[in-house]
Amino acid sequence: MTNTWWSGAVVYQVYPRSFFDSNSDGIGDLAGVQAKLPYLKSLGVDAIWLSPFYPSPMCDSGYDISNPRDVDPSLGTLNDFDSLIAHAHETSIRVIVDVVPNHVSREHKWFHEALASPPNNKERKRFHFRDGTSDGPPNNWISVFGGPAWTQVTEPDGTPGQWYLHLFDSGQPDVNWTNQEVIDDFDATLRFWLDRGVDGFRVDVALALAKDMSYANREQPQKLVDAIRLDLYDPENPEASREVREFLIDSPIFDRDEVHDYLRHWREILGSYQGDRFAVAEAWAYPTERAMEYARSLGQVFNFDFMVVPFNAETLHVTAKRIITNAIEFHASPTWVLSNHDNARVATRYGGGAEGLAKARAMALVCATLPGSMYIYQGDELGLGDGFVPPESRIDPIWQRSGQTNPGRDGCRVPIPWQSQEANFGFSTADKLWIPQDASWTPIAADLQESDPHSTLNLYRQMLTLRHDHPAWNDSMAATDLTLDGSLWFIERAHHVICVLNSGSETVAIDVEGRVLIASNPEAQEWEDLASQTHMVSLPANSAVIIEKNSQPNPQVEI
Repeated sequence: MTNTWWSGAVVYQVYPRSFFDSNSDGIGDLAGVQAKLPYLKSLGVDAIWLSPFYPSPMCDSGYDISNPRDVDPSLGTLNDFDSLIAHAHETSIRVIVDVVPNHVSREHKWFHEALASPPNNKERKRFHFRDGTSDGPPNNWISVFGGPAWTQVTEPDGTPGQWYLHLFDSGQPDVNWTNQEVIDDFDATLRFWLDRGVDGFRVDVALALAKDMSYANREQPQKLVDAIRLDLYDPENPEASREVREFLIDSPIFDRDEVHDYLRHWREILGSYQGDRFAVAEAWAYPTERAMEYARSLGQVFNFDFMVVPFNAETLHVTAKRIITNAIEFHASPTWVLSNHDNARVATRYGGGAEGLAKARAMALVCATLPGSMYIYQGDELGLGDGFVPPESRIDPIWQRSGQTNPGRDGCRVPIPWQSQEANFGFSTADKLWIPQDASWTPIAADLQESDPHSTLNLYRQMLTLRHDHPAWNDSMAATDLTLDGSLWFIERAHHVICVLNSGSETVAIDVEGRVLIASNPEAQEWEDLASQTHMVSLPANSAVIIEKNSQPNPQVEI
Protein backbone atom coordinates (compact mmCIF):
# COMPACT_ATOMS: atom_id res chain seq x y z
CA MET A 1 0.00 0.00 0.00
CA THR A 2 1.03 3.61 -0.42
CA ASN A 3 2.14 5.65 2.57
CA THR A 4 -1.02 7.64 3.26
CA TRP A 5 -0.97 10.05 6.20
CA TRP A 6 -3.16 7.71 8.20
CA SER A 7 -1.21 4.52 7.50
CA GLY A 8 1.38 5.58 10.08
CA ALA A 9 -0.55 8.17 12.10
CA VAL A 10 -0.72 8.57 15.86
CA VAL A 11 -4.42 9.04 16.59
CA TYR A 12 -5.59 10.23 20.02
CA GLN A 13 -9.09 9.20 21.06
CA VAL A 14 -11.01 11.97 22.80
CA TYR A 15 -14.06 10.97 24.82
CA PRO A 16 -15.49 14.53 24.90
CA ARG A 17 -17.70 14.17 27.98
CA SER A 18 -14.63 13.28 30.04
CA PHE A 19 -11.93 15.46 28.49
CA PHE A 20 -12.45 19.08 29.61
CA ASP A 21 -15.51 21.08 30.66
CA SER A 22 -15.48 24.65 29.34
CA ASN A 23 -18.82 25.87 30.72
CA SER A 24 -18.92 24.44 34.26
CA ASP A 25 -21.87 22.08 33.83
CA GLY A 26 -19.89 18.97 34.84
CA ILE A 27 -19.75 17.58 31.30
CA GLY A 28 -16.81 17.85 28.92
CA ASP A 29 -17.59 19.54 25.61
CA LEU A 30 -16.25 20.49 22.19
CA ALA A 31 -15.05 23.91 23.35
CA GLY A 32 -13.14 22.04 26.05
CA VAL A 33 -11.44 19.91 23.42
CA GLN A 34 -10.45 23.06 21.53
CA ALA A 35 -9.05 24.58 24.73
CA LYS A 36 -6.75 21.57 25.10
CA LEU A 37 -5.42 21.59 21.53
CA PRO A 38 -2.08 23.08 22.73
CA TYR A 39 -1.73 20.10 25.08
CA LEU A 40 -2.47 17.68 22.23
CA LYS A 41 -0.01 19.50 19.97
CA SER A 42 2.70 19.26 22.63
CA LEU A 43 1.96 15.56 22.98
CA GLY A 44 2.74 15.07 19.30
CA VAL A 45 -0.37 13.39 17.90
CA ASP A 46 -1.29 13.52 14.22
CA ALA A 47 -5.04 13.32 14.64
CA ILE A 48 -7.80 13.22 17.20
CA TRP A 49 -10.77 10.88 17.07
CA LEU A 50 -13.90 12.30 18.69
CA SER A 51 -16.29 9.84 20.29
CA PRO A 52 -19.95 10.75 19.66
CA PHE A 53 -20.98 14.35 20.36
CA TYR A 54 -24.35 14.17 18.60
CA PRO A 55 -27.82 14.80 20.11
CA SER A 56 -28.65 11.84 22.31
CA PRO A 57 -30.71 10.90 25.39
CA MET A 58 -27.49 9.25 26.62
CA CYS A 59 -28.84 5.81 27.40
CA ASP A 60 -25.45 4.57 26.10
CA SER A 61 -23.28 7.64 26.69
CA GLY A 62 -23.89 9.10 23.24
CA TYR A 63 -23.84 5.96 21.08
CA ASP A 64 -27.64 6.23 20.92
CA ILE A 65 -27.95 9.08 18.42
CA SER A 66 -31.19 10.95 17.82
CA ASN A 67 -29.75 13.21 15.10
CA PRO A 68 -26.42 12.26 13.46
CA ARG A 69 -26.05 15.65 11.78
CA ASP A 70 -25.97 17.98 14.78
CA VAL A 71 -24.26 18.50 18.16
CA ASP A 72 -25.81 17.66 21.52
CA PRO A 73 -26.52 20.89 23.45
CA SER A 74 -24.60 19.53 26.45
CA LEU A 75 -21.47 19.35 24.26
CA GLY A 76 -21.87 22.55 22.28
CA THR A 77 -23.11 23.63 18.86
CA LEU A 78 -22.25 23.15 15.21
CA ASN A 79 -20.39 26.46 15.43
CA ASP A 80 -18.29 24.96 18.24
CA PHE A 81 -17.53 21.97 16.04
CA ASP A 82 -16.56 24.17 13.11
CA SER A 83 -14.31 26.22 15.39
CA LEU A 84 -12.69 23.08 16.81
CA ILE A 85 -11.91 21.58 13.42
CA ALA A 86 -10.59 24.91 12.08
CA HIS A 87 -8.26 25.37 15.05
CA ALA A 88 -7.16 21.73 14.94
CA HIS A 89 -6.23 22.06 11.29
CA GLU A 90 -4.35 25.28 12.04
CA THR A 91 -2.20 23.30 14.47
CA SER A 92 -1.74 20.46 11.91
CA ILE A 93 -3.99 18.07 13.85
CA ARG A 94 -6.49 16.16 11.75
CA VAL A 95 -9.95 15.25 13.07
CA ILE A 96 -11.87 12.02 12.65
CA VAL A 97 -15.31 11.46 14.14
CA ASP A 98 -17.35 8.49 15.25
CA VAL A 99 -20.25 7.35 13.09
CA VAL A 100 -22.77 4.78 14.31
CA PRO A 101 -24.47 3.07 11.33
CA ASN A 102 -25.87 -0.01 13.10
CA HIS A 103 -28.48 1.71 15.24
CA VAL A 104 -30.07 5.00 16.24
CA SER A 105 -31.71 6.30 19.39
CA ARG A 106 -35.29 5.49 20.22
CA GLU A 107 -35.67 9.30 20.23
CA HIS A 108 -34.72 9.47 16.53
CA LYS A 109 -37.55 10.90 14.43
CA TRP A 110 -37.64 7.73 12.34
CA PHE A 111 -38.34 5.58 15.38
CA HIS A 112 -41.11 7.91 16.54
CA GLU A 113 -42.62 7.62 13.07
CA ALA A 114 -42.33 3.83 13.23
CA LEU A 115 -44.10 3.67 16.59
CA ALA A 116 -46.92 5.84 15.25
CA SER A 117 -47.33 3.66 12.14
CA PRO A 118 -49.17 0.34 11.77
CA PRO A 119 -47.22 -2.91 11.35
CA ASN A 120 -45.55 -3.48 7.97
CA ASN A 121 -45.72 0.20 7.10
CA LYS A 122 -42.74 1.72 5.31
CA GLU A 123 -41.74 3.60 8.48
CA ARG A 124 -41.20 0.30 10.30
CA LYS A 125 -39.24 -1.19 7.41
CA ARG A 126 -36.40 1.19 8.25
CA PHE A 127 -35.90 -1.02 11.32
CA HIS A 128 -36.24 -4.72 12.17
CA PHE A 129 -39.85 -4.95 13.38
CA ARG A 130 -41.28 -8.47 13.66
CA ASP A 131 -44.32 -10.17 15.08
CA GLY A 132 -43.66 -12.16 18.22
CA THR A 133 -44.15 -15.87 18.79
CA SER A 134 -46.33 -17.69 21.29
CA ASP A 135 -43.31 -17.66 23.61
CA GLY A 136 -42.63 -13.93 23.24
CA PRO A 137 -39.85 -12.44 21.07
CA PRO A 138 -39.52 -13.28 17.35
CA ASN A 139 -36.42 -15.40 17.99
CA ASN A 140 -33.80 -16.22 20.62
CA TRP A 141 -31.16 -13.63 19.72
CA ILE A 142 -29.33 -12.04 22.66
CA SER A 143 -28.28 -8.42 23.26
CA VAL A 144 -24.57 -7.73 23.59
CA PHE A 145 -25.42 -5.77 26.75
CA GLY A 146 -27.37 -8.66 28.28
CA GLY A 147 -30.94 -9.89 28.03
CA PRO A 148 -33.01 -10.42 24.87
CA ALA A 149 -32.25 -8.51 21.66
CA TRP A 150 -35.94 -7.70 21.17
CA THR A 151 -38.31 -5.27 22.87
CA GLN A 152 -42.07 -5.24 22.38
CA VAL A 153 -43.84 -1.98 21.54
CA THR A 154 -47.31 -0.75 22.35
CA GLU A 155 -49.30 -0.09 19.18
CA PRO A 156 -51.06 3.25 18.57
CA ASP A 157 -54.35 1.67 19.67
CA GLY A 158 -52.84 0.69 23.03
CA THR A 159 -52.50 -3.04 22.39
CA PRO A 160 -49.26 -5.06 22.78
CA GLY A 161 -47.61 -5.02 19.40
CA GLN A 162 -44.58 -5.97 17.36
CA TRP A 163 -41.03 -6.37 18.58
CA TYR A 164 -37.99 -4.43 17.38
CA LEU A 165 -34.39 -5.64 17.22
CA HIS A 166 -31.61 -4.00 19.24
CA LEU A 167 -28.27 -5.77 19.43
CA PHE A 168 -27.31 -3.40 22.26
CA ASP A 169 -29.56 -1.43 24.62
CA SER A 170 -33.32 -1.24 24.07
CA GLY A 171 -32.78 2.49 23.53
CA GLN A 172 -30.73 1.68 20.41
CA PRO A 173 -33.00 0.14 17.75
CA ASP A 174 -31.06 -1.42 14.87
CA VAL A 175 -31.75 0.01 11.42
CA ASN A 176 -32.41 -2.18 8.40
CA TRP A 177 -29.53 -1.93 5.92
CA THR A 178 -31.52 -3.63 3.16
CA ASN A 179 -33.65 -0.46 3.08
CA GLN A 180 -32.51 2.13 0.52
CA GLU A 181 -33.69 4.99 2.75
CA VAL A 182 -31.21 3.86 5.40
CA ILE A 183 -28.37 3.73 2.86
CA ASP A 184 -29.18 7.15 1.43
CA ASP A 185 -29.54 8.78 4.84
CA PHE A 186 -26.19 7.49 6.01
CA ASP A 187 -24.58 8.74 2.81
CA ALA A 188 -25.99 12.15 3.69
CA THR A 189 -24.48 11.92 7.16
CA LEU A 190 -21.02 11.11 5.81
CA ARG A 191 -21.17 13.95 3.32
CA PHE A 192 -22.46 16.38 5.97
CA TRP A 193 -19.34 15.92 8.10
CA LEU A 194 -16.95 15.59 5.16
CA ASP A 195 -18.24 18.90 3.86
CA ARG A 196 -17.45 20.41 7.27
CA GLY A 197 -13.85 19.26 6.92
CA VAL A 198 -13.50 16.02 8.89
CA ASP A 199 -10.54 13.92 7.81
CA GLY A 200 -12.13 10.55 8.42
CA PHE A 201 -14.43 8.34 10.43
CA ARG A 202 -14.29 5.62 13.02
CA VAL A 203 -17.14 3.23 12.15
CA ASP A 204 -18.83 1.82 15.23
CA VAL A 205 -19.76 -1.89 15.19
CA ALA A 206 -19.00 -2.12 11.48
CA LEU A 207 -19.39 -5.90 11.48
CA ALA A 208 -23.05 -5.89 12.60
CA LEU A 209 -24.88 -4.00 9.86
CA ALA A 210 -26.03 -6.98 7.80
CA LYS A 211 -28.48 -9.39 9.42
CA ASP A 212 -29.92 -12.78 8.48
CA MET A 213 -33.26 -11.49 7.19
CA SER A 214 -34.92 -14.87 7.85
CA TYR A 215 -34.47 -14.14 11.56
CA ALA A 216 -33.93 -17.82 12.33
CA ASN A 217 -33.20 -19.00 15.86
CA ARG A 218 -29.54 -19.62 16.64
CA GLU A 219 -28.11 -22.49 18.63
CA GLN A 220 -26.45 -21.22 21.82
CA PRO A 221 -27.19 -17.53 21.14
CA GLN A 222 -25.28 -16.39 24.22
CA LYS A 223 -22.09 -17.88 22.78
CA LEU A 224 -22.56 -15.84 19.61
CA VAL A 225 -22.53 -12.66 21.70
CA ASP A 226 -19.62 -13.95 23.80
CA ALA A 227 -17.61 -14.38 20.58
CA ILE A 228 -17.07 -10.61 20.30
CA ARG A 229 -16.26 -10.06 24.00
CA LEU A 230 -12.58 -9.24 24.40
CA ASP A 231 -12.53 -10.43 28.01
CA LEU A 232 -13.36 -13.98 26.90
CA TYR A 233 -10.48 -14.18 24.44
CA ASP A 234 -7.46 -16.01 25.86
CA PRO A 235 -4.47 -15.92 23.49
CA GLU A 236 -2.55 -18.27 25.77
CA ASN A 237 -5.22 -20.91 25.27
CA PRO A 238 -5.62 -20.91 21.47
CA GLU A 239 -7.95 -23.90 21.35
CA ALA A 240 -10.43 -22.44 23.85
CA SER A 241 -10.26 -19.05 22.16
CA ARG A 242 -10.81 -20.63 18.76
CA GLU A 243 -13.94 -22.38 20.04
CA VAL A 244 -15.32 -19.10 21.40
CA ARG A 245 -14.53 -17.12 18.27
CA GLU A 246 -15.78 -19.74 15.81
CA PHE A 247 -19.34 -18.84 16.73
CA LEU A 248 -18.80 -15.78 14.51
CA ILE A 249 -18.57 -18.00 11.45
CA ASP A 250 -21.84 -17.92 9.49
CA SER A 251 -23.34 -15.65 12.14
CA PRO A 252 -26.86 -14.24 11.63
CA ILE A 253 -25.87 -10.84 13.03
CA PHE A 254 -22.08 -10.39 12.87
CA ASP A 255 -19.53 -10.29 10.03
CA ARG A 256 -21.81 -11.24 7.18
CA ASP A 257 -20.42 -10.90 3.66
CA GLU A 258 -23.05 -8.35 2.65
CA VAL A 259 -21.61 -5.73 4.96
CA HIS A 260 -18.65 -5.16 2.65
CA ASP A 261 -20.93 -3.80 -0.07
CA TYR A 262 -21.76 -0.89 2.24
CA LEU A 263 -18.14 -0.35 3.29
CA ARG A 264 -16.85 -0.25 -0.28
CA HIS A 265 -19.56 2.26 -1.15
CA TRP A 266 -18.49 4.51 1.73
CA ARG A 267 -14.87 4.29 0.60
CA GLU A 268 -15.97 5.57 -2.81
CA ILE A 269 -17.57 8.56 -1.08
CA LEU A 270 -14.39 9.21 0.90
CA GLY A 271 -12.35 8.99 -2.30
CA SER A 272 -14.49 11.66 -3.94
CA TYR A 273 -13.13 14.25 -1.48
CA GLN A 274 -9.68 15.80 -1.51
CA GLY A 275 -7.27 15.33 1.36
CA ASP A 276 -6.92 11.55 1.59
CA ARG A 277 -9.96 10.99 3.80
CA PHE A 278 -10.25 7.54 5.36
CA ALA A 279 -12.23 5.35 7.75
CA VAL A 280 -11.29 2.74 10.33
CA ALA A 281 -13.67 -0.09 11.17
CA GLU A 282 -14.48 -1.48 14.58
CA ALA A 283 -14.80 -5.15 13.63
CA TRP A 284 -13.64 -7.85 16.04
CA ALA A 285 -13.96 -10.54 13.37
CA TYR A 286 -12.42 -14.02 13.30
CA PRO A 287 -9.88 -15.10 12.18
CA THR A 288 -7.43 -12.23 11.63
CA GLU A 289 -7.71 -12.67 7.88
CA ARG A 290 -11.44 -12.10 8.15
CA ALA A 291 -10.91 -8.91 10.15
CA MET A 292 -8.46 -7.61 7.55
CA GLU A 293 -11.21 -7.79 4.92
CA TYR A 294 -12.60 -4.67 6.59
CA ALA A 295 -9.33 -2.87 5.89
CA ARG A 296 -9.48 -4.00 2.29
CA SER A 297 -13.03 -2.64 1.95
CA LEU A 298 -12.79 0.53 4.02
CA GLY A 299 -9.13 1.50 4.56
CA GLN A 300 -8.28 0.41 8.10
CA VAL A 301 -9.58 -1.93 10.78
CA PHE A 302 -8.70 -1.95 14.46
CA ASN A 303 -6.38 -4.78 15.46
CA PHE A 304 -7.58 -5.25 19.03
CA ASP A 305 -5.27 -8.15 19.89
CA PHE A 306 -2.96 -6.06 22.08
CA MET A 307 -5.97 -5.25 24.25
CA VAL A 308 -6.21 -8.90 25.27
CA VAL A 309 -2.78 -10.49 24.94
CA PRO A 310 -0.82 -10.88 28.18
CA PHE A 311 2.50 -9.19 28.84
CA ASN A 312 4.49 -12.09 27.49
CA ALA A 313 7.20 -11.74 24.87
CA GLU A 314 6.37 -14.98 23.08
CA THR A 315 2.63 -14.27 22.82
CA LEU A 316 3.21 -10.67 21.77
CA HIS A 317 5.72 -11.81 19.15
CA VAL A 318 3.38 -14.38 17.61
CA THR A 319 0.45 -11.95 17.68
CA ALA A 320 2.35 -9.07 16.06
CA LYS A 321 3.82 -11.28 13.33
CA ARG A 322 0.35 -12.56 12.45
CA ILE A 323 -1.10 -9.03 12.27
CA ILE A 324 1.76 -7.64 10.18
CA THR A 325 1.73 -10.62 7.82
CA ASN A 326 -2.00 -10.28 7.25
CA ALA A 327 -1.75 -6.50 6.83
CA ILE A 328 0.87 -6.92 4.11
CA GLU A 329 -1.26 -9.58 2.39
CA PHE A 330 -4.28 -7.26 2.36
CA HIS A 331 -2.28 -4.13 1.43
CA ALA A 332 -3.32 -2.53 4.72
CA SER A 333 -1.60 -0.92 7.68
CA PRO A 334 -1.75 -2.49 11.16
CA THR A 335 -3.37 -0.51 13.97
CA TRP A 336 -1.96 -0.91 17.48
CA VAL A 337 -4.47 -0.30 20.26
CA LEU A 338 -3.87 -0.72 24.01
CA SER A 339 -7.03 0.89 25.44
CA ASN A 340 -10.29 2.50 24.41
CA HIS A 341 -13.60 3.69 25.84
CA ASP A 342 -15.10 0.17 25.87
CA ASN A 343 -12.48 -1.79 27.77
CA ALA A 344 -10.25 -1.70 30.82
CA ARG A 345 -7.30 0.66 30.52
CA VAL A 346 -4.00 -1.02 29.78
CA ALA A 347 -2.46 -0.22 33.19
CA THR A 348 -5.46 -1.81 34.92
CA ARG A 349 -5.48 -4.83 32.63
CA TYR A 350 -1.83 -5.49 33.45
CA GLY A 351 -2.57 -5.63 37.15
CA GLY A 352 -2.65 -2.00 38.23
CA GLY A 353 -0.21 -0.35 40.61
CA ALA A 354 3.47 0.10 39.82
CA GLU A 355 3.74 -3.16 37.89
CA GLY A 356 0.72 -2.44 35.71
CA LEU A 357 2.04 1.04 34.93
CA ALA A 358 5.53 -0.30 34.12
CA LYS A 359 4.07 -2.78 31.64
CA ALA A 360 1.80 -0.13 30.12
CA ARG A 361 4.78 2.21 29.58
CA ALA A 362 6.79 -0.59 27.97
CA MET A 363 3.94 -1.48 25.64
CA ALA A 364 3.67 2.14 24.53
CA LEU A 365 7.24 1.94 23.20
CA VAL A 366 6.44 -1.36 21.52
CA CYS A 367 3.41 0.08 19.73
CA ALA A 368 5.37 3.18 18.73
CA THR A 369 8.02 0.99 17.08
CA LEU A 370 5.83 -1.47 15.22
CA PRO A 371 4.80 -0.56 11.64
CA GLY A 372 1.43 1.04 11.05
CA SER A 373 -0.80 3.36 13.07
CA MET A 374 -0.92 3.86 16.82
CA TYR A 375 -4.17 4.72 18.60
CA ILE A 376 -3.93 6.30 22.06
CA TYR A 377 -6.88 6.55 24.42
CA GLN A 378 -7.09 9.80 26.37
CA GLY A 379 -5.38 9.48 29.74
CA ASP A 380 -3.12 6.58 28.80
CA GLU A 381 -0.38 9.18 28.32
CA LEU A 382 -0.83 9.98 32.03
CA GLY A 383 -0.66 6.33 33.02
CA LEU A 384 -4.26 6.29 34.23
CA GLY A 385 -5.88 3.08 35.29
CA ASP A 386 -9.63 2.62 35.51
CA GLY A 387 -11.15 5.05 37.99
CA PHE A 388 -13.28 3.65 40.79
CA VAL A 389 -16.96 4.43 40.25
CA PRO A 390 -19.27 3.61 43.19
CA PRO A 391 -22.28 1.44 42.30
CA GLU A 392 -24.77 4.25 42.87
CA SER A 393 -22.97 6.40 40.28
CA ARG A 394 -22.70 3.80 37.50
CA ILE A 395 -24.64 4.67 34.36
CA ASP A 396 -23.41 2.15 31.78
CA PRO A 397 -26.42 0.13 30.54
CA ILE A 398 -24.31 -3.02 30.91
CA TRP A 399 -24.50 -2.52 34.70
CA GLN A 400 -28.30 -2.64 34.73
CA ARG A 401 -28.90 -5.13 31.92
CA SER A 402 -26.49 -7.61 33.55
CA GLY A 403 -28.47 -7.47 36.80
CA GLN A 404 -25.70 -5.34 38.33
CA THR A 405 -23.17 -8.16 38.02
CA ASN A 406 -21.00 -6.53 35.35
CA PRO A 407 -19.77 -3.05 36.35
CA GLY A 408 -19.52 -2.04 32.70
CA ARG A 409 -17.27 0.57 31.15
CA ASP A 410 -17.67 3.58 33.41
CA GLY A 411 -14.25 3.10 35.02
CA CYS A 412 -12.35 3.78 31.79
CA ARG A 413 -14.49 6.89 31.11
CA VAL A 414 -13.76 8.82 34.31
CA PRO A 415 -12.85 12.49 33.57
CA ILE A 416 -9.20 13.43 33.07
CA PRO A 417 -7.24 14.85 36.06
CA TRP A 418 -5.60 18.05 34.79
CA GLN A 419 -4.67 19.99 37.94
CA SER A 420 -3.64 18.27 41.17
CA GLN A 421 -4.78 21.01 43.58
CA GLU A 422 -7.97 22.25 41.91
CA ALA A 423 -11.53 21.08 42.46
CA ASN A 424 -12.42 18.15 40.19
CA PHE A 425 -8.72 18.07 39.24
CA GLY A 426 -9.31 21.08 37.00
CA PHE A 427 -11.66 19.17 34.72
CA SER A 428 -14.65 21.32 35.70
CA THR A 429 -15.71 23.92 38.28
CA ALA A 430 -19.16 22.33 38.57
CA ASP A 431 -20.44 21.06 41.92
CA LYS A 432 -21.18 17.66 40.39
CA LEU A 433 -19.68 15.82 37.43
CA TRP A 434 -21.53 13.53 35.05
CA ILE A 435 -19.48 10.72 36.54
CA PRO A 436 -17.27 11.06 39.65
CA GLN A 437 -13.48 11.16 39.52
CA ASP A 438 -11.06 8.96 41.43
CA ALA A 439 -9.68 10.76 44.48
CA SER A 440 -6.48 8.68 44.34
CA TRP A 441 -5.38 10.37 41.09
CA THR A 442 -3.74 13.43 42.69
CA PRO A 443 -0.13 12.21 42.19
CA ILE A 444 -0.66 11.56 38.48
CA ALA A 445 -2.49 14.75 37.52
CA ALA A 446 -1.16 16.29 34.31
CA ASP A 447 0.29 19.40 35.96
CA LEU A 448 2.56 17.35 38.25
CA GLN A 449 3.72 15.22 35.34
CA GLU A 450 4.69 18.28 33.29
CA SER A 451 7.72 18.98 35.50
CA ASP A 452 8.79 15.37 36.03
CA PRO A 453 11.20 14.28 33.29
CA HIS A 454 10.46 10.63 34.06
CA SER A 455 6.66 10.95 34.05
CA THR A 456 4.48 8.90 31.74
CA LEU A 457 3.35 12.12 30.06
CA ASN A 458 6.91 13.09 29.18
CA LEU A 459 7.69 9.52 28.12
CA TYR A 460 4.87 9.77 25.58
CA ARG A 461 6.07 13.17 24.39
CA GLN A 462 9.61 11.92 23.88
CA MET A 463 8.36 8.76 22.22
CA LEU A 464 6.13 10.61 19.73
CA THR A 465 8.84 13.18 19.01
CA LEU A 466 11.20 10.33 18.17
CA ARG A 467 8.57 8.70 16.00
CA HIS A 468 8.00 11.93 14.06
CA ASP A 469 11.60 13.13 13.74
CA HIS A 470 13.77 10.03 13.35
CA PRO A 471 14.26 8.76 9.75
CA ALA A 472 13.54 5.20 10.88
CA TRP A 473 9.85 6.12 10.89
CA ASN A 474 9.81 7.84 7.48
CA ASP A 475 8.15 4.79 5.94
CA SER A 476 5.33 3.65 8.20
CA MET A 477 5.23 0.21 6.56
CA ALA A 478 8.95 -0.40 6.05
CA ALA A 479 10.03 -3.98 6.63
CA THR A 480 10.32 -4.72 10.35
CA ASP A 481 12.31 -7.64 11.73
CA LEU A 482 10.84 -9.40 14.78
CA THR A 483 12.93 -11.86 16.77
CA LEU A 484 12.45 -13.60 20.08
CA ASP A 485 14.96 -14.70 22.70
CA GLY A 486 13.32 -16.05 25.83
CA SER A 487 11.68 -13.17 27.68
CA LEU A 488 13.28 -10.65 25.30
CA TRP A 489 11.50 -9.45 22.17
CA PHE A 490 13.41 -7.49 19.50
CA ILE A 491 11.60 -5.22 17.02
CA GLU A 492 13.98 -3.73 14.45
CA ARG A 493 13.08 -0.93 12.05
CA ALA A 494 15.13 0.73 9.34
CA HIS A 495 18.27 2.73 10.20
CA HIS A 496 19.22 0.12 12.83
CA VAL A 497 16.63 1.31 15.33
CA ILE A 498 15.51 -1.47 17.60
CA CYS A 499 13.03 -1.78 20.45
CA VAL A 500 13.81 -4.45 23.04
CA LEU A 501 11.09 -5.60 25.44
CA ASN A 502 11.93 -7.52 28.60
CA SER A 503 8.79 -9.33 29.77
CA GLY A 504 10.71 -11.37 32.33
CA SER A 505 11.02 -10.90 36.07
CA GLU A 506 14.74 -10.06 36.17
CA THR A 507 16.95 -7.26 34.86
CA VAL A 508 18.87 -8.37 31.76
CA ALA A 509 22.05 -6.90 30.29
CA ILE A 510 22.30 -6.69 26.53
CA ASP A 511 25.42 -6.06 24.50
CA VAL A 512 24.87 -3.33 21.91
CA GLU A 513 26.97 -0.94 19.89
CA GLY A 514 24.87 2.18 19.82
CA ARG A 515 22.90 4.53 22.07
CA VAL A 516 19.65 4.47 23.97
CA LEU A 517 17.09 6.81 22.44
CA ILE A 518 14.35 6.26 25.02
CA ALA A 519 13.62 3.85 27.89
CA SER A 520 10.28 3.09 29.56
CA ASN A 521 12.03 2.60 32.90
CA PRO A 522 14.44 5.38 33.98
CA GLU A 523 16.52 2.76 35.80
CA ALA A 524 17.70 1.36 32.48
CA GLN A 525 21.43 2.17 32.27
CA GLU A 526 24.20 2.21 29.71
CA TRP A 527 27.85 1.52 30.45
CA GLU A 528 31.08 0.47 28.76
CA ASP A 529 32.44 -2.95 29.71
CA LEU A 530 36.16 -2.20 29.55
CA ALA A 531 37.15 -5.83 29.89
CA SER A 532 35.29 -6.94 26.79
CA GLN A 533 35.25 -3.49 25.14
CA THR A 534 31.49 -3.67 24.63
CA HIS A 535 28.66 -1.23 25.21
CA MET A 536 26.08 -2.63 27.65
CA VAL A 537 22.50 -1.69 28.42
CA SER A 538 20.69 -3.01 31.47
CA LEU A 539 17.00 -3.57 30.83
CA PRO A 540 14.86 -3.95 33.97
CA ALA A 541 11.98 -6.38 34.18
CA ASN A 542 8.69 -5.24 32.61
CA SER A 543 10.34 -2.55 30.54
CA ALA A 544 11.35 -1.63 27.02
CA VAL A 545 14.07 0.44 25.43
CA ILE A 546 14.54 1.89 21.94
CA ILE A 547 18.16 1.84 20.75
CA GLU A 548 19.89 3.21 17.70
CA LYS A 549 22.43 0.47 17.18
CA ASN A 550 25.42 -0.39 15.09
CA SER A 551 25.21 -4.16 15.58
CA GLN A 552 22.68 -6.78 16.61
CA PRO A 553 22.28 -6.90 20.41
CA ASN A 554 22.42 -10.21 22.17
CA PRO A 555 21.22 -11.13 25.65
CA GLN A 556 24.22 -11.69 27.91
CA VAL A 557 23.53 -12.36 31.55
CA GLU A 558 20.92 -11.77 34.19
CA ILE A 559 21.96 -9.26 36.83
